[in-house]
Amino acid sequence: MKNSLGHELGALLRLAGPLISAQLAHALMIFTDTLMMAMLGPQQLAGGALGATCYFIFSIFCTGVIAAVGSLIAIRHGASDPSGITRLIRNGLWLAILLGAVSALCLNGLGPLLPHLGQDPDAASQAMAFLRPLSLALPGYLCFMALRGFTSAIGHPGPVMAISIVGTAANFAINYALIKGWFGLPSLGLSGIGMTTALVSSAMALALALYILLSPTYHRYQLQRGMGRPQRAEMRALLRLGLPIGGTYAAEQGLFTFATLCMGALGSVQLAAHQIAMQTVALAFIVPQGLSYAVTFRVGLHYGADRLHLSRLAGHLGMAVGAALMLLFALLFWLLPEWIIGLFLDRHDPAFADIVTLAVGLLAIAAWFELFDGLQSIAMGAIRGLNDGRTTLLIGLTGYWCVGAPLVWLFAFALGWGAQGVWWGLAAGLAVTASGLVLGFQWKTARLQRPSALASEACLP
Repeated sequence: MKNSLGHELGALLRLAGPLISAQLAHALMIFTDTLMMAMLGPQQLAGGALGATCYFIFSIFCTGVIAAVGSLIAIRHGASDPSGITRLIRNGLWLAILLGAVSALCLNGLGPLLPHLGQDPDAASQAMAFLRPLSLALPGYLCFMALRGFTSAIGHPGPVMAISIVGTAANFAINYALIKGWFGLPSLGLSGIGMTTALVSSAMALALALYILLSPTYHRYQLQRGMGRPQRAEMRALLRLGLPIGGTYAAEQGLFTFATLCMGALGSVQLAAHQIAMQTVALAFIVPQGLSYAVTFRVGLHYGADRLHLSRLAGHLGMAVGAALMLLFALLFWLLPEWIIGLFLDRHDPAFADIVTLAVGLLAIAAWFELFDGLQSIAMGAIRGLNDGRTTLLIGLTGYWCVGAPLVWLFAFALGWGAQGVWWGLAAGLAVTASGLVLGFQWKTARLQRPSALASEACLP
């Protein structure tokens, strides 16, 4: 048992490290875009933020659907089925291109709708200037995510990390050069920021594809023969798992959007403090998010090889490591809240005194918030590794919208707790979701304890 524990922990950490780094690089790319918008001016920042929000709504769902590619490939890798892996990655790329194209068309059609949704016409115009080129990033980004799932699921996450870091640096450099007009480049404003992100996302997908095609590590999968035609069985398997994952991601994001709207109704000070605390939480969440992908791949690997006891071990280890890391962030939130807030604004400026005071209180709640958010993400990844998206969707909808959203409103408005009430509602919703998903993983692994489990549950061609 000791050898299994040590081996599994080492394998999990070796896989998680590069994936967490890749998640951090992606977050820095988003931060770079926001920074460049601020350099253009307040109007551009407002319009760009609106456009980025619209883009994120589509991308979060599509990313969840494409997460099925890596999950199913991990299972096929455990079952030693290279031809099955080949079919999945080819069809995963077809699905990424299709989702990206449909989403890009939808985003480009938002222009006339935004003013009717209560948005300022000038902000809507700026948002579309950013969205039109940015929408072209989705096919490339989703293809990169499909390829990332493939190479990470078979135990080679290093190229993903390297390409993500280079892509982030390139995004910053090109954006900055466009803003400053270096080398005679035209100043394209928000359109230039969107275009740069689209180009970099496509280049990252192309770079990873070329690496996979040229490296001998991947030759056994015969991807040099091209993508072929979409196959119904593989597409059905990907959608059966991917659509519930995408729905779960969207439901969680919807809860946070609802919380932000509640904060806006409470006042500008509350909304500003909420944004600062939420940015801090989002940065810390990168760790369990990257770890959750690693847990998915390890659980799926053992599940495909019919080693269910090791699937359970990988899931439990991931949750334990994630909880320990999130407790470290909790200590930072408890012990150094003012220092953290100082990273976002001048906490000694009297004009920000109310915001700082409120944000300190929110970070204290965030200490609990993060523990549950990290646990639910990792437990969700563990269940996903067992080729199950419906369980995560049902538990997520219950925790986010049957518990979290009502309690956010109840605590904030009915009980008069204000901004702290919003965050206690979020914490309660995430606690219920995390508990449900941990128990769901236990239930799922216990249910699969039979010889025919792999054949009956995998649902793969």
